[in-house]
Amino acid sequence: MTWRSAQQASVERALERWVPSDAPAGLGDAMRYAVLDGGKRLRPLLVLATCEAVGGHHEAALRAACAVELIHAYSLVHDDMPCMDNDVLRRGKPTVHVRFGQAQALLAGDALQALAFELLVPGDGSVGDAMSARLCRLLALSAGADGMAGGQAVDLASVGVALDLASLEAMHRRKTGALLQASVVMGAATGTPSHDVQALLARYGASLGLAFQVVDDILDVTADSATLGKTAGKDAAADKPTFVSLMGLAGAQAYADRVLDQAHDALRRSGLDHSHAHTLHALADWVGRRVS
Repeated sequence: MTWRSAQQASVERALERWVPSDAPAGLGDAMRYAVLDGGKRLRPLLVLATCEAVGGHHEAALRAACAVELIHAYSLVHDDMPCMDNDVLRRGKPTVHVRFGQAQALLAGDALQALAFELLVPGDGSVGDAMSARLCRLLALSAGADGMAGGQAVDLASVGVALDLASLEAMHRRKTGALLQASVVMGAATGTPSHDVQALLARYGASLGLAFQVVDDILDVTADSATLGKTAGKDAAADKPTFVSLMGLAGAQAYADRVLDQAHDALRRSGLDHSHAHTLHALADWVGRRVS
């Protein structure tokens, strides 16, 4: 996908430029290690594709794309630490706390979170104050207690607990889905789509976020660590509830297909021109077919 490669490169250049190397006492090295040269950049791609679909403000969208990725990166740094998932491998290399120590990893995550919001308020007139405020609010809501952080808290509290489907969905709509949905909604917020279009794009993002998690659960069982770039089988080893443990592999795959269909349907119903929505359809298919 030529568009995807070009936009991934654009995001990489922006992150290279905006994540500082000169933070004191080696903090910049840990921050850049956590962010650069790894990851699918799905969240930034969703921001940029949605911005294009609604004819939005590109500079604001690039900043939003990088801000979302910084929140995602900080969450992975903290998630991998011994007090949470205690993992030693991420994106095919040692996790940040293994490479730099727990204190530096904690501070790197904190600094990346702050930097995300700094990017959304550049102070140079390139993004209007009202748009900056809206983007900050959307990102904060997705990352906080009713979003990613709340979902992570439920995840930690659910070890060894047999959740039903509604509870599992609710957890992952926060833990994984909130930031993916926010990527779409923030991209839409760089333009002026109608309320109905915004609502359907939000529905697309929610369905895509749920599909991403189901596929993640499937890959945790079916792929190896080298392919995933992270430790395979860790959810089962930690006795965490997953879509696979609840439904089995075949059932989880059928469920992923169903929620991906819902994402495509929301896009079709949005009324966005096919040429504008094509990339968002393609990104949904990429999520469904990914192998890592």
